[in-house]
Amino acid sequence: MTKRELILAFESSCDETSVAVIEDGTKILSNIIATQINSHKRFGGVVPEVASRHHVEQITDCIDLALNEANVNYSDLTAVAVTYGPGLVGSLLIGVTAAKTVAYAHQLPLIPVNHMAGHIYAARFVKPLQYPLLALMVSGGHTELVTLTAPGEFHIIGETRDDAAGEAYDKIGRVLGITYPAGKEVDRLAHLGHDTFHFPRAMDGEDNLDFSFSGLKSAFINTVHHADQIGEQLSREDLAASFQAAVVDVLVDKTVQALHQHPVDQLVVAGGVAANQGLREAMTARLAEEFPNIDVIIPPVRLTGDNAAMIGAAAHIELAKHHFADETLNAVPNLNFQHA
Repeated sequence: MTKRELILAFESSCDETSVAVIEDGTKILSNIIATQINSHKRFGGVVPEVASRHHVEQITDCIDLALNEANVNYSDLTAVAVTYGPGLVGSLLIGVTAAKTVAYAHQLPLIPVNHMAGHIYAARFVKPLQYPLLALMVSGGHTELVTLTAPGEFHIIGETRDDAAGEAYDKIGRVLGITYPAGKEVDRLAHLGHDTFHFPRAMDGEDNLDFSFSGLKSAFINTVHHADQIGEQLSREDLAASFQAAVVDVLVDKTVQALHQHPVDQLVVAGGVAANQGLREAMTARLAEEFPNIDVIIPPVRLTGDNAAMIGAAAHIELAKHHFADETLNAVPNLNFQHA
């Protein structure tokens, strides 16, 4: 009888401490997530030192809970996987150290995983992936268009030149008086309002696949500040709807542009902003119209944020390639995919 492939996966790149047990890269036996949102809300964003301390406090409990929920022991495991970048260096080091310790103590192979690959491979929990495919990666720190020519082969074909989409949501959220993280509440307000402000769609229509959200953020803030100065009351719902329409239009237009240049059968929309209902609705509607034969895969909302299950899914690919690390593995906070 063939032994089950069981990967114990760690994710601690930012403000979630997560440990999961994944079977064969597609089945979640456990996915423990200890979030720190309440600790960072009062600061309006993630404080790296606070995040690191929380990871130290929570990671051993997360390991125990993950193994217990999956009903497995260390002796059942095939390998240990861990996010080693990109992310906050102090946070990454907690996960890397924990994973190295478990791997060494139980003589298990150690698999280094790119956090961004994890987000994309969360789609494997929805259905099998077909190569080549295109991924739109949208999160608090990254906005990228990535081609996957084969399992584990990533190439950036477009990226943001300044703010990431999720970062822009949090910045305008502060102006609207929304606590961190702002994305979900801005999305909710946007569905109640209308695009009355017609904010700029930067780089839309240009002959490249790059993004820029800094100008949009500035236009939003200037509009609100000007209204404050003259005593004008603006609709929060219309402001949110106008901002979200500008972000979503550019994300969808650039993705469509990429699909024309890089024909594929599947599109994966991944990262924290993939939870945005406005983006999900607009992307699926536009592609149904222009590319009815393309399979659009968006992971369930619970797997769009940072979690260890996605790291286990990506690790399955790396395990097949025997891509292992040793005790010298270190955090690489600025890790990225290759550019095409």
